[in-house]
Amino acid sequence: MFADNVLIVTIVAAFLIAVLIGPLFIPVLRRLKFGQAIREEGPNSHQKKAGTPTMGGTIILLALIFTVLKFANANMEIYFLLLVTLGYGLIGFLDDFIKIKKKRNLGLTARQKFAGQILLAVGAYILLILMGHDTSLHLPGTPWKLELGYFYFPFLLFLLVGTTNAVNLTDGLDGLLAGTGAIAFGAYAIIAWFGQDYDTAIFSAAVVGAVLGFLVFNAHPARVFMGDTGSLGLGGALAGIAIMTKTELLLAIIGGVFVVETLSVIMQVVSFKTRGKRIFRMSPLHHHFELTGWSEWRVVVTFWLVGMFFAGLGVYLEVVTIR
Repeated sequence: MFADNVLIVTIVAAFLIAVLIGPLFIPVLRRLKFGQAIREEGPNSHQKKAGTPTMGGTIILLALIFTVLKFANANMEIYFLLLVTLGYGLIGFLDDFIKIKKKRNLGLTARQKFAGQILLAVGAYILLILMGHDTSLHLPGTPWKLELGYFYFPFLLFLLVGTTNAVNLTDGLDGLLAGTGAIAFGAYAIIAWFGQDYDTAIFSAAVVGAVLGFLVFNAHPARVFMGDTGSLGLGGALAGIAIMTKTELLLAIIGGVFVVETLSVIMQVVSFKTRGKRIFRMSPLHHHFELTGWSEWRVVVTFWLVGMFFAGLGVYLEVVTIR
């Protein structure tokens, strides 16, 4: 099973499944009037996107599930990855559904969403304990480790909640998250494979294929949005893979685009509340570039290129300098 081309086969299989599901699923979303509500404070150019079907992340999750069940072994590692991916995807699904049902841009309250994220993190921690998971952190680019012991749980909580929300913030332009996500998961497929963590590598490759298949319908002009169903699910998957490969700290590098997007929001809020001034024309950062006159496609491609740099750096630190 673990032939040299298994990752390519996995990517192609997930891609084809997503491409086949898309034309069947998108018309259903249209008939159900599952259209995206656009926030009024966003860029004016986005108002024309109102009504575009959302919850397209379901396409990604379905393609992922079918591919993983076919190519990966049924073990605790895969169960953990499915738990964090589908669990956070479910929270996103509920958020999307409420938005659509109540025809507003806000679904679950921040407290409800945070409570669900914490509950899932607790469940993930319990499963890790049962698996005898290593509670140390590997320092990227070095042979050193830092043992956290019982402090691993609050770190895990921060990692899961922080990653899912960071990835969610990046989902603001057509193809932005799909492209940067495929790049990050591709890096992890390589890292997991070189680390002989084959099932995690296959899971990562399946996400790459599913996201690229979704990108066929999500590239500008998007025919469907992934919604929180997809963004939170992908965030959970990304954090889960980092946990399984023991590259939790390296995630900040591989997911550098998501970190920068999050920092732009934090900086904007802090600056406005303390000084009454905005640093950026709008946050997250991708909207700032839009408002400076960049086309949506230019912003997306630039962020993809930046994502490739971060992913390449992450792979180099983990595979070349350590392995």
